[in-house]
Amino acid sequence: MLRRDFLKTAMATAVLAAAPPVQARKTPAMSNGHFADVDGQHLFYSVHGAGKPLILLHGGIDPDSFGSNLAELAKGRQVIAPHLQAHGRTPDTNRPLRCETMGDDIAALIDHLKLGKADVMGYSLGASVALQTAIRHPDVVDRLVIVSEAMRQDGFYPEGVAAFKQLEANAATLGPGVKASPLGQAYPDVDWTKLFRKVGDMTKRPFDWSAEVARLQARTLLVYADADAIRPEHMVEFWKALGGGQRDAGIDGSLRPANQLAILPNTTHYTIPVDPMLPEIVGRFLGAALKAVS
Repeated sequence: MLRRDFLKTAMATAVLAAAPPVQARKTPAMSNGHFADVDGQHLFYSVHGAGKPLILLHGGIDPDSFGSNLAELAKGRQVIAPHLQAHGRTPDTNRPLRCETMGDDIAALIDHLKLGKADVMGYSLGASVALQTAIRHPDVVDRLVIVSEAMRQDGFYPEGVAAFKQLEANAATLGPGVKASPLGQAYPDVDWTKLFRKVGDMTKRPFDWSAEVARLQARTLLVYADADAIRPEHMVEFWKALGGGQRDAGIDGSLRPANQLAILPNTTHYTIPVDPMLPEIVGRFLGAALKAVS
C-alpha cells in the first residue's frame, strides 16, 4: 500500500490502494495461515484473535494494507484476513479479476468456515469486494464496513478515472518496480506485471452499484479520508443512498439512520488503512451493532 513516496504520478491515483511502500516492511507472521479451496480458488487466509468473526479485505496489490491495525482490530474479535485472487499467497487463476466474483469467493469462504454470518470490512479494492459480498450474498454478511471506495466509477476524481484506463498499458513498467520493492520481496511468487494488467482490465470498466446499495440489508459504516481519492460529493451521495442525510436526527438522536458515516481528519486514501483512528471508529460501530442485537 502506498504510504508516502511511491508512484507520485497519476498512476498513484490509478492504483489507488494498489501501490506498495518502498520502505522496509514487516509482513505478518503466517504461522496462523490456512488455505481454503472455494469457488474454484485456492484462497489463503490468516486468523487473528478470538470472538465474533470479522472478514478483513485488503486493498489492491498489497495484502498487508492495514499494517498494525490488523492486530488492533483483532483485540476482542476474530479477524480473518484473506488474500484476494492473485494477491499475496493466493495464486491466480484463468478467471478475470472482478469484484463480483471475488465477493462470491468471500461468501464461499464464510460458508466453508461455517461462520453463518460474519461482519465484513474492506478497504479500496477490498471495500468493493466487501460491498459485492453483501449485495450478492446478504445471508452471510452481518455488519459491513466500507473504507475509501465509490459505488460508481465517477465517484473518483476525473484524473483517477483517466489513470485507471492507462493502468493495463503501464503494467510492464509498474510490475518490475514492485517486484524489486519490499512488497515484491515479501511475496516473490506474485506475477506483478500480470497482476497490474488484470487490475487494469478491471478498473477501466465503468460500474454503477447505486441501485444495489440502496437495497443493502447489512447495517453499514462508510469511512473516508478528508483528502481521499473519492470526491466528497460522492461520499455524501453514497451516504444518502444508504438512507443517511435525510433529516435532523432529533434532540435525542432517535431519528438518526441505522447506517453511519465517518470522515477521518488529516488522512488520505493511501494513509487511512493504517491510521490509528480507524480501529477505534470501526470498533465503536461494530460494538454498537453487537449491543443492538444482544
